[in-house]
Amino acid sequence: MRTTLRMRRAAVVFTAVGALALGGCSDDGEGKDNAGDGPGRTQDSTSSVDLPKLDGEQISVAAVWTGPEQANFTKVLDEFEKRTGATVTFVPAQDPIVNFLGTKIAGGQPPDVAMIPQVGAIQQAVAKKWAKPVGNEARAQLGQNYAQVWQDLGAVDGTQYGVYFKAANKSLIWYNAQAFDNAGASEPKTWKDFLATAETVSASGVTPVSVGGADGWTLTDWFENIYLSQAGPEKYDQLAKHEIAWTDPSVKDALTTLAELFGKPELIAGGADGALQTEFPASVTQTFTGGDQPKAAMVFEGDFVSVNIAQTRAKIGTDAKVFPFPAVGADSPVVTGGDAAVALKDGKGAQALLTWLASTDAAKIWAEAGGFISPNKSLDVAAYPNDVQRTMAQALIDAGDDVRFDMSDQAPQSFGGTPGKGEWKTLQDFLKNPKDVAGTQAKLESDAAKAYKS
Repeated sequence: MRTTLRMRRAAVVFTAVGALALGGCSDDGEGKDNAGDGPGRTQDSTSSVDLPKLDGEQISVAAVWTGPEQANFTKVLDEFEKRTGATVTFVPAQDPIVNFLGTKIAGGQPPDVAMIPQVGAIQQAVAKKWAKPVGNEARAQLGQNYAQVWQDLGAVDGTQYGVYFKAANKSLIWYNAQAFDNAGASEPKTWKDFLATAETVSASGVTPVSVGGADGWTLTDWFENIYLSQAGPEKYDQLAKHEIAWTDPSVKDALTTLAELFGKPELIAGGADGALQTEFPASVTQTFTGGDQPKAAMVFEGDFVSVNIAQTRAKIGTDAKVFPFPAVGADSPVVTGGDAAVALKDGKGAQALLTWLASTDAAKIWAEAGGFISPNKSLDVAAYPNDVQRTMAQALIDAGDDVRFDMSDQAPQSFGGTPGKGEWKTLQDFLKNPKDVAGTQAKLESDAAKAYKS
């Protein structure tokens, strides 16, 4: 399976580049016995979390992360082992993770904890009676460190099941600074300005926008950002739950707006056909290679774009810069996604790991390693390794309860998360033929009706 799907769901919020207001500070320290915490607990004066002693206990954690993400998550697990005495095993999973977990559970070998990347997948795990409710200690950490929206995203029918550990900012436009300088272009604030900037860059001899259309999830992200900004959060919530149809006029408006870009193939690297053959990683790397003649000057996607930029010689903050997704309506959009830890087994070990992942200490470890944004509002943004990541993280926290979770990740998998089907396929067809707004709406509604009914 593509790593792009994993990265997408590691999933984001609009970032306002400006002064950073630092959140609460928490130091990371090695745990030790503290008589004041009662028997069998571990905590020290610098720790933000109280964990039980778990000497000899075996805990397994399944996640779709590979490469640097797996390595950095392992650092978080290593510290948990050090503080508790438990042994934690990382279980490589595949997307869709619900299918992977289903085979493990059917075989009688479910992991103790799974990192689940979709709200809909958490709901499925609860409906199948796989998931175990979050315990008191982890809920206390959530109440202390998380905005209510992040707690609600991990809850089903008022019961907490998920602890969101990793978030992603999916409302960003990354750009080649040299291409912008050569064109005399500046960072746009609105969609109208964005299109004008694209024309300016095009006139300089560089194609303005790179689109990874071979991966349909990138197109859902284009739509969601436009829809949230243009239609507003209430409509967004309704469409995400299929309380309004995809034939609603608000969807027509958003697709018509998106067609202002997709309908001008000269503004897209390779045109529609080229974009549909371009996978997400290539959409990034082609924007930041080629000297002053890259294949494109801008690429839209989340903070995880930085992982792919690292595969080029471009340096973030100088060669590669970023601005918020432009406002289509009154405000820029705030779209988010993330990975939540869910216990699949009863027991002290699984609950202790959820408590650890909800803590500031755990978030700090991966934040310092980079390639990560935490929804933990108590984490000092100084923990992040550079100003770009600090700004993105602060924007996520500042958005508070106004963030909206990736819409396709809230949908049934057959509609919002399957290559070659549902929303992914229909929006790929729309990229090829952006004049067919009505036909696109009809197909989206037909597929959504079947998926939500099932």
